[in-house]
Amino acid sequence: MLRIGPIDVEIPVVLAPMAGVTNAPFRRLCRRYGAGLYVSEMISARAFCERNDKTDKLASFDPDETPRSLQLAGVDPVYVGKAVEMLVGEERVDHIDLNFGCPVRKVTRNGGGGALPWKRRLFTEIVTSAVSNAGDVPVTVKMRVGIDDGHHTYLDAGRIAADCGVAAVALHGRTVAQLYSGHADWSTIARLREVVPAEIPVLGNGDIWDADDALAMMAETGCDGVVVGRGCLGRPWLFGRLAAAFQGEELPEAPTTHEVVTIMAEHAELLVEWFGPHRGVREFRKHTAWYLKGYPVGGEIRGRLGKVESLDQLAELLATIEDSPLPEENRKVARGHTKGPQKVVLPEGWLSDRDDAARANPEGDSAASGG
Repeated sequence: MLRIGPIDVEIPVVLAPMAGVTNAPFRRLCRRYGAGLYVSEMISARAFCERNDKTDKLASFDPDETPRSLQLAGVDPVYVGKAVEMLVGEERVDHIDLNFGCPVRKVTRNGGGGALPWKRRLFTEIVTSAVSNAGDVPVTVKMRVGIDDGHHTYLDAGRIAADCGVAAVALHGRTVAQLYSGHADWSTIARLREVVPAEIPVLGNGDIWDADDALAMMAETGCDGVVVGRGCLGRPWLFGRLAAAFQGEELPEAPTTHEVVTIMAEHAELLVEWFGPHRGVREFRKHTAWYLKGYPVGGEIRGRLGKVESLDQLAELLATIEDSPLPEENRKVARGHTKGPQKVVLPEGWLSDRDDAARANPEGDSAASGG
């Protein structure tokens, strides 16, 4: 059992926010397989405050979705506080997660995401603003180890967040510079668990590809739960395996290709229902490679699926796939981002003073970002 403020999470598993992936249709599929906390895509605080239509859609949930968990990003304490106040006042959320780990250059160059914890005063002001405006809704933070190996921030940020009253802290065991390369350093999660007060859960993230990885992370680090990102791409059923593992039950087998194509078809239909026929099918294209990664399916059909234009065309292509199990050696095949390392783009002079609370770019919370 994982407790996030007043929220009891039966299985200590959290779906990591992923742009373009963890929308309501994907969360619906994941929720079907196992209990957990399923977080939305990241949204921009300023964009939400200014009622950007795209952002408002990102901040939407299925009518039966509970708890409603949303990730918020921003570089301005005022906008972050106002967005939290609006989300809570409109009763749109049950949990808010603050993003301090995004490694994307367009975010870090404005001092946001994984770059922001370097500025301790600004980090403190943003977390305090969110917590003070959240009322009974729990606020958590998700972050990376630091900017690079010479500029770690996670221990200071963990202590500060705890002092500000957050309900939990999550750590991806990579720096921003690593991006998604190499291996996540789980020892950083263990060190964070040592410095954050015991009553505040610490969640570990990084390289959880299957249920045994989650159990291993918790055993090695002492963390209170796990955050699953790339491991569930094309594998919404992973949450069923995680639930079984944590309950000491026999793990369900990975689906065969015929079972997978049924899930694929439903996922595409849900996206069309959510976004409309044109955008929905296009949104699904990237998922086709993730679903079939590791399965013995030919390159030609994979390529055609990546260009599908309609649900009918998708159904015709899926019907040509022969039934095959997932080879055991491909159970943990990597999916999603693999790029890195990278040169981190930061605002000019960003590293010179850790206690300077000035934002690098007042436009960093672009109202047009949509998240």
